[in-house]
Amino acid sequence: MEAYGGRAPETYSDPVPDLVKQFVVYLYRHIRERNIREIFSMYDVSFAKLSERFFKTTSWPPVHMIADLVDGDHVFCLLYKEMYFRHLYATAQPTLEQRCESWDNYVSLFRVLLQSHVNMQLPNGWLWDMVDEFIYQFQSFSQYRGKLAQKSPHELELLKKCDGVWDLQGVLHYLQGLIDKSGVVRDLATDEAQRRFVETEGYEGHSSNVLRTMGYFSLVGLLRVHCLLGEYETALRALGPIQPFKTGSLLTPKVAGANIALYYYAGFSYLMLQRYLDATRSFNIILTYINRVKAYHQRSAQYDQILKKNEQMYALLAITTSLCPASQRNCDESVTNTLKEKYNEKMQRMQRGLEGVVDELFTYACPKFVAAVPPRLDNLTVNSNQEAYRHQLREFMAFVDQQRQLPVLKQFLKLYTTISLPKLAALMDTDESSVKEQLRVLERTSQCKTWTGQGDAAAGTMQSAADVVVSVSKDPSSNAELISVEEVNAPRSKSNEFILRHITKFQEIVRDLNSPALAGSSRTAGVAAY
Repeated sequence: MEAYGGRAPETYSDPVPDLVKQFVVYLYRHIRERNIREIFSMYDVSFAKLSERFFKTTSWPPVHMIADLVDGDHVFCLLYKEMYFRHLYATAQPTLEQRCESWDNYVSLFRVLLQSHVNMQLPNGWLWDMVDEFIYQFQSFSQYRGKLAQKSPHELELLKKCDGVWDLQGVLHYLQGLIDKSGVVRDLATDEAQRRFVETEGYEGHSSNVLRTMGYFSLVGLLRVHCLLGEYETALRALGPIQPFKTGSLLTPKVAGANIALYYYAGFSYLMLQRYLDATRSFNIILTYINRVKAYHQRSAQYDQILKKNEQMYALLAITTSLCPASQRNCDESVTNTLKEKYNEKMQRMQRGLEGVVDELFTYACPKFVAAVPPRLDNLTVNSNQEAYRHQLREFMAFVDQQRQLPVLKQFLKLYTTISLPKLAALMDTDESSVKEQLRVLERTSQCKTWTGQGDAAAGTMQSAADVVVSVSKDPSSNAELISVEEVNAPRSKSNEFILRHITKFQEIVRDLNSPALAGSSRTAGVAAY
């Protein structure tokens, strides 16, 4: 830490528990033996249990206290420190020195991956956690650095000496480096290659999966970073061969955290680009996925985060479907029902054009944005975190405000198949020029860019997103402008859902008929009657 003008971390004085020593020794052995099943069990289960038992409010032993147990293995010590700092961030508020040291460890770890031949195999869940934690700590440092008014003179002096730590360009450099070195964009250029990658889950024979899979997850990492910066088109393009709507060609469903991150940040990017149909499809896919897998993660350390993201995406879906009611056709019936249970009142208020609801839900559900440029250390009054958030909120509310009167306009239009412009203006208690402006807004928002099966996640063509279609013509008799109205009805529940629902009902009937309470003659009569 002397490089940053800081002080070395306090010496860990407690003895290392025997169970922790055994954990380190066996984890090291299993990594050397490439025993993926045991590595995953120790990483995902044993590490959490030991943390809960011995280190609930303290850090794990520093690396120098366990290095002799693993013969000072450099790569293992880097992996151990990665877990050490992740636990530290989860249980305490890290100091600036610890933030700097964690950055140094990631830099050393990524340089090993980029500059040497790595032959080990690690569980995909751990590899995703490395990428995810790397970006989280960058985000955390940006939030920490943005609150200058709360810093002591000592902290401000240290910040001046570590301006290259958790630097945006450095973060992008290492993520892009992992992508380029892995060759994942080239290797997954075809549907067949993606299918094979998913089938093998990145484990191909005896070769290492580490660089290949981390490159893949770094694509999702770039999506997240660019989304945090408000660069939504760039965020979607960064996904490269990962196409969210080709669910059968994705590795992310194998790792819940990666899958949730993919669809949360992709869905949010689509929403901010006013691509409402794609946003709804994204949220529908992941909300259905979470509902299916959340029971398996109840004992996981990530369970609370999964539930939080689930609630945030329902809030974003409420915004999306209120701004574009036609997008509800992309929702499964179960998602629609849950959405109404959670946000029916707020959605009705948004659809009436009432203020305060959209920005409330946006504030709750949006990412924690970061500023692309760090704040000047001589201006202690500026909170760059709030500036980044307020800028994104203003951008979002600007096009929401343009559509604020559309729900009222649609309510009147749906009462008629044809109505004159003067009459509509009188009903809305406004002038004709204002009604014309709202009709232009309605026409402009009746289509949105939508992915149609070709290209990357940012590609697409203009598709109808209207629930009401209007056309304006002249009335020959009165020379008044006539508005013709056609209401677009959303399709009913999808056929597969209809079939599954009736299969379930049939199974219930069969179970009831076969229950011990029904005698043989009654059962026969019941089947005949059915």
